[in-house]
Amino acid sequence: MPFKRPAFEAKFCPPHALAARAAALPRPRVFTNGCFDILHRGHVTYLCRARAMGAALVVALNSDDSVRRQGKGADRPLNPLEDRIALIAALESVDLVTWFDEDTPLACIVDVHPEILAKGGDWPIDAIIGALEVRSWGGSVHSIPFEVDRSTSALVERIRNTGAKRR
Repeated sequence: MPFKRPAFEAKFCPPHALAARAAALPRPRVFTNGCFDILHRGHVTYLCRARAMGAALVVALNSDDSVRRQGKGADRPLNPLEDRIALIAALESVDLVTWFDEDTPLACIVDVHPEILAKGGDWPIDAIIGALEVRSWGGSVHSIPFEVDRSTSALVERIRNTGAKRR
């Protein structure tokens, strides 16, 4: 008996379908974005907090090329886009997952037209891409404080250092 596709795959949304799929979500819609290279407790806590701000959460992921242009290292992302999409989509707090190849998610933000734009606590509100646009249509912008001190970059560094000590 063949297996059915996992239900979370219905949350995958190619960029060309984003505007229509997002419009069908309940309001208020929350939008956030990031690399989410190695999913950790800080990520899932942040996404849960973002989702609690509205009725639906849309997450846009940087494509692999977009991640590499951020200067996180030539070997990043460690997990390819298709794996990162699946992991984020599998989270209960997430309603829709898309991706972008540009350096910023501005086009996705405009397509989703969220009432709430959220980023992690390391982002000052005035530096959040899309803040001007979301505020222009009456939405709000939030920098969600970190509750759990985790970082993918710190985790990668710790793994590298551990491996170097064993050599």
